[in-house]
Amino acid sequence: MPSWVTGVVVAAVVLAAATVAGLLWQRRNGRLRAVEGGPAVTEQDAEAGVLARLGVPADAPVTLLQFSSAFCAPCRATRRICAEVGDQLDGVVHVEVDAESHLDEVRALNVLRTPTLFVVGAGRQIVQRASGAPSKPQLIAAIAPLLTAPAGAGQTS
Repeated sequence: MPSWVTGVVVAAVVLAAATVAGLLWQRRNGRLRAVEGGPAVTEQDAEAGVLARLGVPADAPVTLLQFSSAFCAPCRATRRICAEVGDQLDGVVHVEVDAESHLDEVRALNVLRTPTLFVVGAGRQIVQRASGAPSKPQLIAAIAPLLTAPAGAGQTS
């Protein structure tokens, strides 16, 4: 087989693999996903302490906790979306945190990139998280059950 054919085949395989990886990344980017299983009681207490240090109120039905960095364009879009949702829906608080200034909390909550958005329910329980900028409809759909749930529903003891 001529060497140029081998080069074309290798280039095609690399291009296909990169396309698949890009499509998978784009599909996951900004998608809110439930926090699986929830932490053990001692982990919940530690997590609540981290959230308290970041200014997450314990009595708010929903807090949108956003980790951002200074030169992050998707962070600005996420800030705008969270502010709009907070203005539209009663009981929604938006707290934005500079990731670079809170490295201990970034490590504790396993924040790997900005923006990372946590949906925190009553009692400082993380319910969902997203890496990347979620859409406004996705965010409203994610928090609606927390705003309509009776007090104490959806919390683990």
